[in-house]
Amino acid sequence: MAILADFVVLGVLYFAVFFRRWRRKGGRSLLVNTLMYVYIAFVLYFTLVPILFSIPNLFDHTYAYGPINLIPFADVLYGRGDYWRQVVLNVIMTIPFGFLLPIVRKRTTLGKAVLMTMLMSICIEVLQLFSVAFRATDITDVITNTLGGLLGYVTYLLVARLLPPASTPAKKDARD
Repeated sequence: MAILADFVVLGVLYFAVFFRRWRRKGGRSLLVNTLMYVYIAFVLYFTLVPILFSIPNLFDHTYAYGPINLIPFADVLYGRGDYWRQVVLNVIMTIPFGFLLPIVRKRTTLGKAVLMTMLMSICIEVLQLFSVAFRATDITDVITNTLGGLLGYVTYLLVARLLPPASTPAKKDARD
């Protein structure tokens, strides 16, 4: 039930705020922005859901916050848990973000893509402190998520070089 409430809010937000704005910009803009929105919804699902049911805990100081790890790759160094799986999944999770970002936001440089991926990851990790799902906040996740965004951006650059430039509407001839 908690997860359903989060997706209902995301759906209402999409149609009430974003859908009309993106549709006015054209079909390509609607498609790309919707893909980014759906991607972010899935990231929220895998990292923070349920969100709405976690909000009351934000200011509840009796609530036990999740563990915090500020030592990069501590799980790898100490061989705790399924660390390689977590590293790989965190990299894979943000590759689409790095790929879609320069399509959604023109003039996105490598530095901006890395910074935005890192900021998104930091936001997720901080919000996980307050998650009902009791998730750990981990600096390794920030590092591996950022690496995934970097790989996604580089993949975008490679694909963009292979594809022909987007066609632009032909200018009207002065004689018409």
